Amino acid sequence: MTRIAHCCCGALRAEVTGEPPRVAICHCMECQRRTGSAFGLVIFFPKEQVRTEGPSKVYVRRSDAGRKVEFHFCPDCGASVFWYAEFRPDHVGISVGAFADPSMPWPAVSGWEATRHSWVTFDHPIERFTDQGSTPVNAA
Repeated sequence: MTRIAHCCCGALRAEVTGEPPRVAICHCMECQRRTGSAFGLVIFFPKEQVRTEGPSKVYVRRSDAGRKVEFHFCPDCGASVFWYAEFRPDHVGISVGAFADPSMPWPAVSGWEATRHSWVTFDHPIERFTDQGSTPVNAA
């Protein structure tokens, strides 16, 4: 299966092959700022399954854990489409919303729950971590 994620104007694209691995939801402060929302949603695909095209502007920052993350966003419409993370060097993170596909699977992992908004709740089983994945949270 091939899926295409793209920015709002369609200039920056990421084409992926294969079924999407698990979806992750991130509540870290940086994802909240980056998305302008209460969390970010990402699917990390193996690099060999991703082909990107189009011009991108790059913003590099440190994650809440201090690791480098390189975001690629459209220089025209500003939408963030994909990124490379030091903590997943063999993968490309792609914003779930860039696929605009409501059939994407539920998030399977929730990270940085220590900074999750209290009104964000889950009605399905999900692995929960207080940080990037080293400290499990007991599911409610």
